[in-house]
Amino acid sequence: MKSILQEIAEKSKQEEAQVVEASKAEIADPSTSDTRRDFLKKAAIGGISMAGFMGMTIEDTVAQSTSKVQRSSNPSELKITDMRYCVVRNRRPVIRIDTNQGIYGLGEVRDGADWRYALILKSRILGKNPCNVEMLFRLIKQFGHHARGGGGVCAVEMALWDLTGKAYGVPCWQLLGGRYRDKIRMYAYVPRHNGRHMDVEKFKAEMKFRKEVLGITWFKMYPSLSWISDIPGTTVNDKFWWNPEYRNSYSPVQQGEMRTKQPFTQTQITEKGLEELAKYVSMVRDIVGYDLPLGSDGLGNYDVNNAIRVGKALDPYRLAFLEDFFPMDYIAQWKAVTDAIETPTLTGEDIYLKEQFIKLIDAHAVDIVQPDLATSGGLLETKLIGDYAESKGVPMIMHFAGTPVSFMANVHCAAATNNMLSLEMPNNGSLDNPWWEKLVKTTDGRQIFDKGFANVPLTAPGLGIELNDDVMKENLDPNNKNYFLPTPEWNDSNSSDFLWSGRTTGGTEITRPTETYK
Repeated sequence: MKSILQEIAEKSKQEEAQVVEASKAEIADPSTSDTRRDFLKKAAIGGISMAGFMGMTIEDTVAQSTSKVQRSSNPSELKITDMRYCVVRNRRPVIRIDTNQGIYGLGEVRDGADWRYALILKSRILGKNPCNVEMLFRLIKQFGHHARGGGGVCAVEMALWDLTGKAYGVPCWQLLGGRYRDKIRMYAYVPRHNGRHMDVEKFKAEMKFRKEVLGITWFKMYPSLSWISDIPGTTVNDKFWWNPEYRNSYSPVQQGEMRTKQPFTQTQITEKGLEELAKYVSMVRDIVGYDLPLGSDGLGNYDVNNAIRVGKALDPYRLAFLEDFFPMDYIAQWKAVTDAIETPTLTGEDIYLKEQFIKLIDAHAVDIVQPDLATSGGLLETKLIGDYAESKGVPMIMHFAGTPVSFMANVHCAAATNNMLSLEMPNNGSLDNPWWEKLVKTTDGRQIFDKGFANVPLTAPGLGIELNDDVMKENLDPNNKNYFLPTPEWNDSNSSDFLWSGRTTGGTEITRPTETYK
């Protein structure tokens, strides 16, 4: 592991320990209100960690895992009766899976994806027991794909875990095997600004607010070519490539059309461009400070040679990672860049299922994996990705860009995954939209996050949230005002979903009814 990663991992552990100690000190402080003290005490109990489980007998493990089971809910008799949806503005679909016992589960389709990606799965799970999460996941995962294509499967998987946790009266992290942490460190983008032309004093003030008031301890910036391309002599072919008059002589790259992969644009950065890019990163790094991690996104502009040049130019600024130089399947190119530069490399937000992550990890192609739980396969699949990465000495950061529903799914997964470094809090979330956190209510009274750390629900069943209907309705997509209406039109399926042909058990040939064709 590169030294930067070792330093970050160690500092993360120290930060988590400091947060826990601060909570203890606040409980002991006579000036702490009774309400606040009661909340902090509740946050210090409930559940046990994976380390605790490892020291138990099988009998004790079962007893602990099932100690809060709500026997009256009769989980074995649960059946899925409906799947409904709404779409929060900025294209964030939220789904609700209902059951015959009145409890329901919440999930979220990946940001920017279509709500239909989830509804098409309804007919496959209708009437089945939602507590059979892994079995149902295997049933539907063939209908997912990379990027937004995985959004429907992941939304259903989230909702199934939420339902199961509610049925058994335990948090989702408990169902994943236990928790490693009570607080989840978050990272956020630096404040929005006009690239090199930023109002530096305003930027400094906003950074001070993020660090000192919001308590954020990890940042990310976006030094793409767009910040320097207006400077003459910084790029080659960039203006030709993005000029609409010529664009289609290559291939269409506009929103909604096919995107051209990086090596095929032949956009290059000059020595002057490298100097200007480094100058910009240096300015931001100095304002953020060298005591905090600063990652970098927006680097998907180059072929492998230019990617190496950019990486070396930015090495002096000790960035936490350089993100998404190439598509996830360009393993050889990723490895070439990773081996050539000092700064850690990172990718994964568009990868569906663990198999592609395993290829990247086994090839030592990247230094950090970054799954987006709403694409990678949901809570359990993302934990499996993290566990495999950990076994190979690779840490994990979690990408996120949705509503508090998906955010809480990430929090539970992060709590249950040992090698997790940080979880994204996007700018279009609570940092810039005050209504974001109000979309939900926690079922145990905690804040979703505080001082740069997300609070793990230690006792609240399932995801630990319920929707705030009034705020949700105020923030629906203006083009779709549906709010969890019944969806009987999605009840039936006429397709055969088997992935291979074969015989039934006992060797009898599968037969079909005789049909008459006229």
